[in-house]
Amino acid sequence: MIIQVFLIAAIVSFIGSIPPGTLNILVLQLGLENKLKAAFRFAFAVAIIEYPYSWIAVEFEGWITQSPVVQENFKLLAAIVMTALGVIGLWSARKPTALASKFQQSGFRRGLILSLLNPQAIPWWIGMTAYLKAQGWIALDTPWRLHSYVLGTAIGALALLALLALMANRLSSLLQHNRVIKIIPGMVLLALGLMAFIQYFFY
Repeated sequence: MIIQVFLIAAIVSFIGSIPPGTLNILVLQLGLENKLKAAFRFAFAVAIIEYPYSWIAVEFEGWITQSPVVQENFKLLAAIVMTALGVIGLWSARKPTALASKFQQSGFRRGLILSLLNPQAIPWWIGMTAYLKAQGWIALDTPWRLHSYVLGTAIGALALLALLALMANRLSSLLQHNRVIKIIPGMVLLALGLMAFIQYFFY
């Protein structure tokens, strides 16, 4: 059962990381810029943060699911973070400062900071964990099963981000030194942030 819980979490995490979001867009950018080592360090940092975030989701599932106010604040925080990152990304691509350049080059620290500022994993894993439990696919009634599940979420995210980095790196030789590549992630993040604001205020 421990292996089953781990594999289910890893598969769900891998699939759940596919839709465009702050972190996978940025790891794609690193791959396209031919910074594969930085992309891998970024992915590893994201996986490290995924572990406690998914653990929080599992531990506080009941309390958080009964508090719509908490869920709404997570949505607003995600909107703010994505919009801010989009604006910063566009500004850095246009007028890179020494601090911005250093931050862009640092894969691990960048991954840690952006993962901490992007706690979308918590509400996502709350809903997914509740669903998997309701289907009878997982049981998290022992510490071993719980941590096997949480480890699976981190490994799944790491695998998807590493794969994205490798795929983007394959294309980097065709797109290298293209200025558009530097501004696309910022534009996408800005669009996602604006969409999140619209969903928060009008739906």
